[in-house]
Amino acid sequence: MPESLRSIPTADPVTVQTPTGALQGLLLGDVRRFLGVSYAAPPVGALRFAPPARVAPWDGVRDATTRGFIAPQPVPTPAEMEKALPGLDIQPLIGGDQAQGDDFLVLNIWTPANPSGAPVMVFIHGGAFTGGAGAADVYDGTAFARAGIVYVSINYRLGVEGFLPIPGAPTNLGLRDQIAALRWVQDNIAVFGGDPRNVTAFGESAGAMSVANLVASPLTKGLFQRAIVQSGHGDMVRPIPVAERLVNKLAKLLRVTPTIEGFRSRSVAECLQAQRKVSLPTANIDLRNPDKREPAFGLSRFLPVYGDDVLPEHPITALRNGIGADIELIVGTNAEEMNLYFVPSGVRKKIGKFLANFITKRAEPRATEILKAYGIDDRTKRPGDAFTEALTDLVFRLPARRFAAAHKGRTHVYDFSWRSTAYNGALGACHAIELPFVFNTLSTVDGDKGLAGANPPQELANRMNKIWVDFAKSGALPWPPYEASTRIVYDPATDKAAPEAPLVAERFLP
Repeated sequence: MPESLRSIPTADPVTVQTPTGALQGLLLGDVRRFLGVSYAAPPVGALRFAPPARVAPWDGVRDATTRGFIAPQPVPTPAEMEKALPGLDIQPLIGGDQAQGDDFLVLNIWTPANPSGAPVMVFIHGGAFTGGAGAADVYDGTAFARAGIVYVSINYRLGVEGFLPIPGAPTNLGLRDQIAALRWVQDNIAVFGGDPRNVTAFGESAGAMSVANLVASPLTKGLFQRAIVQSGHGDMVRPIPVAERLVNKLAKLLRVTPTIEGFRSRSVAECLQAQRKVSLPTANIDLRNPDKREPAFGLSRFLPVYGDDVLPEHPITALRNGIGADIELIVGTNAEEMNLYFVPSGVRKKIGKFLANFITKRAEPRATEILKAYGIDDRTKRPGDAFTEALTDLVFRLPARRFAAAHKGRTHVYDFSWRSTAYNGALGACHAIELPFVFNTLSTVDGDKGLAGANPPQELANRMNKIWVDFAKSGALPWPPYEASTRIVYDPATDKAAPEAPLVAERFLP
């Protein structure tokens, strides 16, 4: 099993000379590890709300043996965490126990002991575009390195600092950070034994949405050859004018003008306080797109925007126009995504028909018809079951299929069905459950409070990690491509591929 970052085995120092200076990491048996490596200058002072700037060269040897800072983000108290997810420890997935600081535009690298021309995988973490950390325990890259991969995980700007289109500032700063990290990989990864001509970008949740956007961006040409989108797609974006409503709301809370000068006059901590307020369900702000749909369904106020140089058009439109056709793509979801949000909170068990309709209608105009189609009027079915199943399809599974169908290049789709035993089995195939299998880090999420529950299957982790590795090495996959006419979908849990019937929600959406 891969070692957790929480327990460091016997290690020897190892030094690598990069174009900007020397780094000292650790040799942990058959794996080298470098943590907290700066890929861009700290985004503070004049660089706050500015494009990522290059790291200045340094003399001597920089320490890369311990985790670097994570991006500024709200950190729930233990009481808040227990209220939101009672009995569940998700720190291994979000890394919120790590220190925040200015120099957080960093990445982490795991490599084989003596790599040369190895395939490269670059991971972008999730967290609703407002939280998370590339060095969270579940993202440990040991298994990838032992399989011959040079693995990289990154941090990027979040929330107000990264995903707010402030007049006078560049838009999509979080995505620009990710692009800067991928360019750093192109310029530097060879000295770590990686092949910059064979790069796979992958991410989960908001990280997967980010990867989907990078596939659709004209600014990423040549930066990666393959992509894996885990529980993500290209629909969670807003037009700039809609997102500017959030800018104005925050400016009022901060008592500043809605400009770069106004936001720079407030500290990061003050902006985080305002961010917390607008992120509450009770915050009165309409972020529906012109079609009256709210693409995040309330899961996050902060999303990438389109209509700039990063995303000149909506990602689905870009794919249909042939952008990203040269990238080999995996798009996948979990069978019961919304269980993570609705089971621990009790929503799935307790919500009634009226409230389910009210909540869904705030994001989807045809909510009443859709919920009826999922059985909300069926007296043998709890309203919360219909609500959860519908939202799983609306928020994740259907837009992921739309993204796959729009991509003009080679595309494969999976749907992960393995069910966690947590919450007496009710958590099931929830959002994020595939992560410890992909990374082969089951030890970080098993046990009484773990996302995966007791005794998750190691054989499945071995198989899923190998699928990701083989794809990164050569594009090889054990199931056929996804076509609109055949809809072949693979389930890693059963190791079987089969045609998928149309999702119920497809009847109601364009």
